[in-house]
Amino acid sequence: MTIRHYGHGPRAALAVHCSLAHGGEWSALGQALGDLLTITAFDLPGHGNAPDWVPGTDIGALAEAAALAALPEGQVDLIGHSFGGAVALRLALNHPDRVRRVVLFEPTLFAAAECDGPGGAAIAAAFLRDEAPVHAALQAGDKDEAARLFTARWGAGVPWHLLPELQRRYISDRIHLIPAANPALREDAGGILRPGRLESFDKPVLLMEGGASPPIVGAICDALERRLPQAKRVTVQGAGHMLPITHTMDVARSLRDFLGRE
Repeated sequence: MTIRHYGHGPRAALAVHCSLAHGGEWSALGQALGDLLTITAFDLPGHGNAPDWVPGTDIGALAEAAALAALPEGQVDLIGHSFGGAVALRLALNHPDRVRRVVLFEPTLFAAAECDGPGGAAIAAAFLRDEAPVHAALQAGDKDEAARLFTARWGAGVPWHLLPELQRRYISDRIHLIPAANPALREDAGGILRPGRLESFDKPVLLMEGGASPPIVGAICDALERRLPQAKRVTVQGAGHMLPITHTMDVARSLRDFLGRE
C-alpha cells in the first residue's frame, strides 16, 4: 500500500480521495493545514499504485478495508471526498471508537437522496438521466468519451482537451470504476442508511459542498444533515465538486474552525 503523509500537526487525520484521483489529492490541503494536522493518505482500489480492482468484487468494502488498514493509531479525524466521503462515513459508523471528527466533501451517497422523500427522489431521477450518456459511452466501449462527459460535470472545470495527456489517460483508464461503485453509492451496500445508524452517530460531522455543484449534491447533504445529530453544513460559493483542490484555502479555513472546536 502506498502511504503519503502531509503536514506535521498534532492531530492525526486519515484522508480518502475521490474516484479517478489518488492519495496525492490531499497535498495542497495538507500544506495549508500542516501546523494542525498530520494527514495520512492512501490510494483506493484501482487508483494510483493500489492493486487493480477485480470486476465482480465489492469496491466499497475493499475501499473501507484499505482505509482501515491505513488508519493511524488512536482517535483520528476522518476526511473524505466524493466516493471517498462515502467510504469515510462507512468507516466512521463501523469504527466510531477510532474517530474524533468527520469531514465530508460532497459524499456521493446517491441513495441518501433517493430515499429522502419525493423531492430527493425527483432530484436523484434527474441526476440519473443526466448521467446516462456517460454509461452509454462506456457500454459502447468509448472510455475517452465517457471520461470527457464525466469530468465535464464532476471535474475541476478544465475542459477535457486542455488536460495534460497523462491525466486524460489516467482518468480514461479508470472510468470503469465509476459504475463499479454503484452498489456502494446507489444501493447502499454498506448499510450506511439503515434505520438508526446515522442517528446514533455521536461525533461532529462537517458537510462541505460547492455552491456550483450539481443539485444531487445538495440533496444528499440535506438527507445526511437531517439524520446526523451533530452535523454542520458549509457551502463554498463558486466552487464545484473538486473544492478541496480548486478552493483549498476556503476549505482549509472551514476545517481549521471545525477541527479546533474542542
